[in-house]
Amino acid sequence: MLKASGRADVFLQKLIDEHRERRVSRWPEDKHGKTMIQTLLSLQESQPHYYSDDIIKGHLLTMLAAGTDTTSGTIEWAMSLLLNHPTVMKKAWIEIRERVGENRMVEEGDVSKLKYVEAIIYETLRLFPAAPLLVPHECSEDCRIEGFEVAKGTMLLVNAWAIHRDSKVWEDPTSFQPERFLNWEGVESYKWIPFGMGRRACPGAALAQRVVGLTLATLIQCFEWDKVDEQQIDVSEGSGITMPKAKALEAMCKPRTSMLHLLAHL
Repeated sequence: MLKASGRADVFLQKLIDEHRERRVSRWPEDKHGKTMIQTLLSLQESQPHYYSDDIIKGHLLTMLAAGTDTTSGTIEWAMSLLLNHPTVMKKAWIEIRERVGENRMVEEGDVSKLKYVEAIIYETLRLFPAAPLLVPHECSEDCRIEGFEVAKGTMLLVNAWAIHRDSKVWEDPTSFQPERFLNWEGVESYKWIPFGMGRRACPGAALAQRVVGLTLATLIQCFEWDKVDEQQIDVSEGSGITMPKAKALEAMCKPRTSMLHLLAHL
């Protein structure tokens, strides 16, 4: 673990040094867009004691570590649900074909236009939130919550999985129905909390939805998917800090004929 930690430290320090050199040479930020590291280095100039290189490396490691397992797991859950609901998969493909076409690949800017794909992701996160118990919170003072006396210093875990499947909150809560999110504008966001809520919500929520949306849309746009046999995909949950599938997804795919002219050049 120490060796792995050392390699990670060297890698992250190299990233910081490269961006610092670009700032010194006045690298045009608008050429590639302003990165997270560039923003943190800007803060380092005004608050050097707080935004040290070690602090910046900690932020980067958090984003990489927290965003890898949860994102890949969400995509696996989404594909499992789509394979069990081929009609939903077909609707998503039709939307992508109509909004993006077949003469180019899906791009990041297209994600916000794919409302049905977005609804699929929301519904996947409702049924299988990547962090089912969210991040632990601690009471900073004595308080009362729904009639329960909670003492200062008590560790609280919010069971998002249970809230997302509560029949008092959701209609037909255990069924996969992306349509429930098609006209959803977050008015009742208190009951959909895969990223938490309020000022302690996950800072990577927007990034996660972009990455998952772009990846999922690309998989649907470029390939035809099918189960390996006639059995439904097992959607039993495994255990851990995040919530993996108990049995890893196995599926068959083949390139869509209409996309071969693009895939051939990858």
